[in-house]
Amino acid sequence: MKKFLLATYLLFQNAIVFAHNADTLVINNNQSKLLTSSYFYELEDPSGSLAANQVIKSTAFKTSLNSLPMSTFFNSTVWLKATIKNSDDEPNILVNTGAGIIDAFDLYYVNEANKICHLTASDEPSQSKLQSPNSISLPLPPGSSKTIYLRVKSSLWSVIPIKVYSQWSFFRSQNIENVVTAAFVGAIIISVLYNLMLFFIIRDLSYLYYVFFIIFMGLNLTFRRGYGNHLADDKITFNNYIIPLARVCFGVFTLLFAGEFLQLKGNLRAGYNINLLLFAIYIVTTIVIFGKFTALSYGIINITMIFIAIYLLFIVTYLYVKGFKPAKLFMLGWGALFVGILISAAQTKDIIPYNIFTANLTSLSLVIGIVLFSGALADKINLYRNQKIDAQNFAISVARENQRLIMQQNKSLENKVKERTSELINANKDLSKIIDNLKSTQHQLVDTEKMASLGRLTAGVAHEINNPINFVSSNISPLRLDLDELFTLLNKYDDVLNTPDSAEYIGAAQAYRQTINPDFIRDEIHILLNGIEEGAKRTTEIVKSLFTFSSTDELILKKLDINKAIRANLLILKSTIPYYIEVKTVLNNIKPINCYPGKINQVLINLIGNSIHAIKAKEQHEGNSLVITTSELPSHISIEIADTGIGMDDETKNRIFEPFFTTKDVGEGTGLGLSIVFGIIEKHRGSINVVSARGKGTTFTVLLPKNLV
Repeated sequence: MKKFLLATYLLFQNAIVFAHNADTLVINNNQSKLLTSSYFYELEDPSGSLAANQVIKSTAFKTSLNSLPMSTFFNSTVWLKATIKNSDDEPNILVNTGAGIIDAFDLYYVNEANKICHLTASDEPSQSKLQSPNSISLPLPPGSSKTIYLRVKSSLWSVIPIKVYSQWSFFRSQNIENVVTAAFVGAIIISVLYNLMLFFIIRDLSYLYYVFFIIFMGLNLTFRRGYGNHLADDKITFNNYIIPLARVCFGVFTLLFAGEFLQLKGNLRAGYNINLLLFAIYIVTTIVIFGKFTALSYGIINITMIFIAIYLLFIVTYLYVKGFKPAKLFMLGWGALFVGILISAAQTKDIIPYNIFTANLTSLSLVIGIVLFSGALADKINLYRNQKIDAQNFAISVARENQRLIMQQNKSLENKVKERTSELINANKDLSKIIDNLKSTQHQLVDTEKMASLGRLTAGVAHEINNPINFVSSNISPLRLDLDELFTLLNKYDDVLNTPDSAEYIGAAQAYRQTINPDFIRDEIHILLNGIEEGAKRTTEIVKSLFTFSSTDELILKKLDINKAIRANLLILKSTIPYYIEVKTVLNNIKPINCYPGKINQVLINLIGNSIHAIKAKEQHEGNSLVITTSELPSHISIEIADTGIGMDDETKNRIFEPFFTTKDVGEGTGLGLSIVFGIIEKHRGSINVVSARGKGTTFTVLLPKNLV
C-alpha cells in the first residue's frame, strides 16, 4: 500500500513538472511581454546558496503553479529558466522586474565560448538605472535566441512581475511610468501643502495627521513602484528597514487621522481602545524590523493593514448610521482606499492577474481616496461653520429671550427696590440710633479703662511723691531749731555790740556759743538743706513724668522721644514693680518720631503693666526680669518688651486683642487694655507682634513709622 501511494505521489509530481513545456519568449519590434509561467521554469532555492554553475546543470527546474514568479515566506530566492528570442532590430533585450521589493536581481547565460556570464542591474549605465533600478540589458543579436537564468531574491511574500522589452518599447514604457508617477506625486504634494495650510488656519489635528497620512501613503506607493531604490545604494538596508518603517508610519498615521477625524475617543470608546491595541502591534512590528526578521515584519504589516481596512470601514459605517454626518465622505474615501488595498494584496498573492490595468488600479484608488478624504475635511470645515452659525443664532435667540426676561425682571425689581429702599431707610435710622448708642458705650468703656489706668497711676504717683515729701517735711523741724539757736546767738551778739563795755553780755554770748556749738549747727543745716533739695528734685522728676503722661487725649501729631517716654513711664510704675523683678533697658539712640504722645504713653504703660502682672502671677519669683529694647530700622522704630512671666498658650494668644477678653480675675481688668493698644498702633499705621509660650514668658514687638503724616 505504501509503495502504491509513493508511486502515485511521484506520478503526480512528474505530471506537474511536465505538464507543458515552456515556450520561447519572442520579442518583436517595439514589443514587450510579461514573463509568465508559459515561458519559464522555476527552481526553488530556500537557503539561497546555489551557485550559477549548479543551477545551469540542475535538472530540478519545474513548471510554476503560479502565473508569475513568486517569492514565499519560506523561500525568498527563486531561479527562473527561460529562452528568449530577439526579433527586434536592436541588438539588446531589456529584462526588468518592474514594481516590487527586490533584494537581488541577477541574470546568467552561457556564451559562445561556453563560459557563464553574469549580469546585474548595477552593471547598467546611470541613465538606465535612473529609469528603472532593476533592469538588465541582455546582449542578444537580432534573430538569435538565448537561454537565460534569472536569480531573484525578495523578503516580501509577493509575485515578482518580470517583463522583457525591446529597447525602444522599454524607454517608451518607462517614460509613461514616469509621467504617471510624476502626476501622482504632484497630486500628493498639492494635497499636502493645501491641508498643511488648513491646519495652520484651523488648528485641527485632523489636518496635520492627514498630511502625514498622505506623505507616507505617497512614499509607500512610490517605493512600491520601484522609485525608492534611488534613495539608497544598499538595497538590503532600504528593503529591510526603510520600506517596512514607512509602512508602519503609514498605518500609525492612518489610525491617528481616523481617530481624530471620527472623534473616536468621544463617539466610540471601543474603537479608541482598538486603536491603542493597533498602536501596540505597530510598536512590536518596529521591534521585529530592527530584530532583522524582515519577512515576519512584512507579514505582520500586511495582515494588520488588511485588518485596519476592514475595521475602519465598519467603524465609519457604524458612526454614519448613528448620525455622525462627517463620516459620509470619509466612508466613501476609505472605501476607495479599501478597494486599492484589497487589489494590491490580491495582486501580490497572484489571486488576480497582473496587467497594466490592475497594476495602476491601486494608485488610482488611492488618488480617489485622497480626493474624497480632502472633501471630507472640507465638509468638516462646513460643519464647523454651520455649528458656529447655529451657536451664534442660538446665542442671539438666548440673548433676546434674556433681554425680554431682564425687562420683565427690571420692572419687578424696580418695585422691589422701592419697597426695599424704604425699608432700608427705616433700618438705617434704627442703625444710626444703635451706632450712636454703641459709640457712647464704647466711649464709656474706654473711659472706664482710662479710669482704671488712672487709678493705678494715681496710686503709683501717690506712693512715689510721698517719699520725697516726707523727706522734706522731716527736715523742716530740726532746721527750724537750728535756725532758732543761731538767731538767739545773733541776738546775744547784738546785745554785745550795743554795750561793748558790758562784760556780762560778752560772757553770756560766749557761754551760749559754747552751748549750741555753731560749727555743728552749720554742718547740720547743710545736711538738712541737701535733703530738702534732693526731695525737691525727686518731686520735680515725678511732676515731669506726669506732664509727659498728662496729654493722653491730645489728637495732634507731635515729636516724641520714645526713650524718654519709656523712662517716664517706668518712673510712674516704679511703685508697682516688686523687688524681685529686674528691669533692664536697652535704649539705643533713636530720633524723635511723629506720633500722638498721649496715646503712645498709654500703649507703653499698658504693655509694661501687663508684663509686670504676668511676672507677679508666677508661683516662683527667682530670676525674673523685664527687658525693654528700642532700635531704629530703615523706615520704622522698634519697641520690644520681653518678660519672663507665665506666658500664654496659642488659644489665648489668638484672642488677647479681642475686646473684653481678659485672663485676670474679676475686678482686676476690663479686657480693653490690649484692644485699645491695638487700635492705637493701627491708628499710627504700625504693627504689633506677639511671641509667647506657656511658662516661657511673652515678647511684644511694636513697630511705629518714623514719619507719620
